[in-house]
Amino acid sequence: MGNSAGWREIGGKRHYFRSLWEIRYAQWLQYQKEREWIYDWDYEPKTFWFEGIKRGCVSYKPDFQVFIEKRSWFWIEVKGWMDPKSLTKIKRFMKYFPEEEIRVVDSKFFKTNNAKLRCIIKDWEVGNSQSASRHYPYRRSKSAS
Repeated sequence: MGNSAGWREIGGKRHYFRSLWEIRYAQWLQYQKEREWIYDWDYEPKTFWFEGIKRGCVSYKPDFQVFIEKRSWFWIEVKGWMDPKSLTKIKRFMKYFPEEEIRVVDSKFFKTNNAKLRCIIKDWEVGNSQSASRHYPYRRSKSAS
C-alpha cells in the first residue's frame, strides 16, 4: 500500500489507519503488548466532545488509547506536523478533560527509532512494502503548548 492510509490488521485488530506513521505506531504498540510492556491498545476508540463550543474544533478523537493496566490508560496523538487546528484540539482536550493524559508522538520519535524498530518488529511497514519496526519515545502534549 505504500506510505499512505489504508486497512491493516495488527495483532488481530483490523483498522483503517490514516497514515504510515499510525500504522507503524500500532505495530510498535502491538510489539509492546506481546512482551507485556503494556496491557493493550486501541485505535481511535473514543470521541471527546467539547461542551459549549459552537465553532471551530468541537470534538477530538485521539489516535490511540494505550492501557498500562486494565483500568489505567493514556492517549497518543501521532503528528507529523502540528497545524493550528490540531494544536487547538489538543489544548481543548487538556482543558475539558484534565483527568486524561495525552502524549504527542512526532517526527523526532520516528527519525530517532525507525532503524532500530525496523530490525526488531516483524512486518514493519516501510515504503511500498511491509517489513518491521517499533516506536516509544513519547512527548507530553503539555510541553508542546
